[in-house]
Amino acid sequence: MKIWLMNHYASDMFRDRAGRHYWFAKQLSNRGYDVTVFCASTYLSGEYAVDLGKNTFAIKRQNSIPFVFVKTTSSQGNGIDRIKNMGLFFSNLFPATRVYSKNYGKPDVIVASSVHPLTMIAGVKIARKMKIPCICEVRDLWPEAIFQFGKAKENSALGKALIKGEHWIYKNADALIFTKEGDTDYLKERRWTIDQGGDIDLKKCHYINNGVDIATCDERSQTRILDDKDLNDDSKFNITYVGAIRPVNNVGNLLDAASILKGEKGYEDVQFLIYGDGNQLLDLKKRVEKESMVSVKLKGYVNRQYVPYILSRSSVNMLNYSQGQYNWSRGNSSNKLFEYMASGKPIISTVHMGYSIIKRYDCGVELDEDTPEALVKEIKRFHDMSQEDRRRIGKNAKVGAKDFDFAVLTDKLVNVIESVL
Repeated sequence: MKIWLMNHYASDMFRDRAGRHYWFAKQLSNRGYDVTVFCASTYLSGEYAVDLGKNTFAIKRQNSIPFVFVKTTSSQGNGIDRIKNMGLFFSNLFPATRVYSKNYGKPDVIVASSVHPLTMIAGVKIARKMKIPCICEVRDLWPEAIFQFGKAKENSALGKALIKGEHWIYKNADALIFTKEGDTDYLKERRWTIDQGGDIDLKKCHYINNGVDIATCDERSQTRILDDKDLNDDSKFNITYVGAIRPVNNVGNLLDAASILKGEKGYEDVQFLIYGDGNQLLDLKKRVEKESMVSVKLKGYVNRQYVPYILSRSSVNMLNYSQGQYNWSRGNSSNKLFEYMASGKPIISTVHMGYSIIKRYDCGVELDEDTPEALVKEIKRFHDMSQEDRRRIGKNAKVGAKDFDFAVLTDKLVNVIESVL
C-alpha cells in the first residue's frame, strides 16, 4: 500500500529524525507500507533547508523514507512572508504530486496534516483528482486559535471565510483525525454534526494524540550526552523546561518563581534550566542579567536529539503555559508532554487540561492558577517529598508514556486508513 503523508513542517522532522510524521513513516515503513512524506523546502524557522535550484521539488531520503521537499520561499515571523510561504507550499504541492505520481505511482491514500489548513485543502483536492480517499489530520483548531490570539475577529469577513473553509475540510475529508481527545466537542459547539442537523458524521472522526518514540528516547538519553556543567551538577534540584519561548508558553512565569525562591533557606539548590528559542528569549535574558538571577539558566536552542538526555537529568519537568492564551478544555497534544512522561520524571503543569492525561496517569500536578506563587508552592512540595514518592510519580509517567508510543499510535492510524479503503 502506498501512503502519502503531507505536513508543511515535516522538514524539521527530516533534519531531527524525530517528530510525528517521521515516526509514523518509520513505523509504517517497518510494517511494509510504501510511505512518502511531502514537506516544505524551508524549516519552521524560515531558513532554506534544501536548495531546489529551478525545480519545484527535490527528493531526499532519511532511513530509506523519501521526503519530497516542495518549493517555498523563506519566511520570518508571522507576517506576509509566512503567508506567502504557506501559499506557495499549497500551490506547488499540485505539480509536485503530479510529477511524483507519474514517476513512482499514485498512492492508495493521502493523510494531509495541519497546522495550517491549506495542506488539508490541497490533500482533499489532490485525492479527488486521483480518485482516492484523503484523511485530514487536525493538529490545531484553526481558525479558533487565530481568534483567541487576536489575529482576526470571528464575525469579520476574514473570520467567516476561515470558518467556511474549515467546515469545507471537515465535510469533504473521508476521515478526520484529531490530536486532542476533546476536539470533537468543537464540532458540537459549531452544531456541525449530523445529530444536530449538520453534515459531519462523528463516526468518521478519530483521536490519535501526539506521542513519543520510547525506544529512541531511551537510546538517546544514553548516547546523545550534552556537555553542560549546569545540567550535570548532581547537587542541584533541576526544574526543567524544554520548548518554545513565546507568549503562550508564559516562560516569564518561571523567572517570577525563581525570583520568589531567590535566597530562600532550604531551597538554594533549586535551579531552573530553560531550553528553547522564541521571540521572548532576548527579553528574558536581559531580565535574568538585570536581576542577577543566578538560579535561572537560559540555554537557547538545543538540537532535539539531546532532549531525552536533558530530561533524564531533570528533577521535575515544567509544562508551562498561560491559562488565558488558549482553550485547554479539550485536552493537550503537546509533544513535550509525552517526552516528559517518557523521561520518567514528575510533571508540573501550570494549567488545568480537559481530558487530563496527567491526572489519568497520576504523573504530576496541574495548578489551579498559572501564578508564580502557586508554582513555587508545588516546586517546594516536590523538592521536600521523599525520593521514593518522586520515583513513584515518575514511574507512573513512564508507564503512561507506553500508551502514546508511536508503535501504538501507528496501529490506530492503520485502523483509520483501513476504514476509508
